[in-house]
Amino acid sequence: MRTLLIIGTDKGAFLAKSDAGRTAWTIEGPLFKGWRITAIGRDGGRTFLGVNSFVYGATIQVSDDLAKWRQVDGPAYPKDGTRKLTQVWKIAPVGGALFAGVAEAGLFRSDDRGDTWKPVAGLNDHPTREKWMPGAGGLCAHAIVGDPTNPQRMWCGISAVGVFRTDDGGRTWQSKNRGVTVVLEDKTTKDIGYCVHGLAQDTRDPNLIWRQDHKGMYRTRDGGDSWEKIERGLPSGFGFPLVREPRRGALYAVPLESDEFRMPPGGALRVYRSIDGGESWAPSGKGLPGEHAYDVVLRGALTLDAQDPAGIYVGTTGGTVYASRDAGESWQALPFGAPRVVCLAAFTE
Repeated sequence: MRTLLIIGTDKGAFLAKSDAGRTAWTIEGPLFKGWRITAIGRDGGRTFLGVNSFVYGATIQVSDDLAKWRQVDGPAYPKDGTRKLTQVWKIAPVGGALFAGVAEAGLFRSDDRGDTWKPVAGLNDHPTREKWMPGAGGLCAHAIVGDPTNPQRMWCGISAVGVFRTDDGGRTWQSKNRGVTVVLEDKTTKDIGYCVHGLAQDTRDPNLIWRQDHKGMYRTRDGGDSWEKIERGLPSGFGFPLVREPRRGALYAVPLESDEFRMPPGGALRVYRSIDGGESWAPSGKGLPGEHAYDVVLRGALTLDAQDPAGIYVGTTGGTVYASRDAGESWQALPFGAPRVVCLAAFTE
């Protein structure tokens, strides 16, 4: 088996293809040269890219072979409304449909494999909507998690609002942030103002979800009804990406020093791993720069493949992509200098 790594950057998408051992890589691209790639998704062999241009705006491109691409009738707000769609943040299959999370924050659904999209009004027009406030990265719906045992149930993370859950297929949504430290407290609406950065789920126990937040690392065992902080071994609770390897259950995160100082602690880039469900964390750094590293790993720039042991991939705002073929024990830099890395997705072929 080989790994295909799609690298979304500020200046296009690149395809990195490994050999069978994941020791040698070839690089192709860029696709959509000069366009910012903001999201990568795949469903049934079809690949989706969220692309963005300062001139033409945000849209979704679709391909069935990674060679021919076409623009679809992507998510959009009414032209005569006050909301503007500025970026596609996430594209994910859930419960037999596709969902796209966007900025200005909203959720859209496709039932025809991404050809057309319609708004999820229950979330987009939530009763708390008028009180939603943006974080430093804007007002964005960027995290989508589904329940593989119940297609009516899913979670959406919005910065800087919080996590919402639906139990009825998207008709109604409830804020699920109890136990998390608030960032932008509203005097009258107490269940918003939380800045979630990333979500990861145990697919065998969908109620078990981990959350990288602006104010710490958290875990819920009850589908978001309550959260507990889990930071033992982490140098900081602040960071952006969070992923979970489903075969062995390892969690991976990339802490930053703080909200104020958004750089690796001590100038050493480290991917932190937990093999006990978040009870404790330890650094993985062999092959990663141990000093003078000041680049950020954005929320979409940490991913993994489906091989055994898992390949873990991390891209930086400085344009370096690091790959681990042994579940994070050691790392190598891919053989090219990318533009600023926005998002990554890995697929086993």
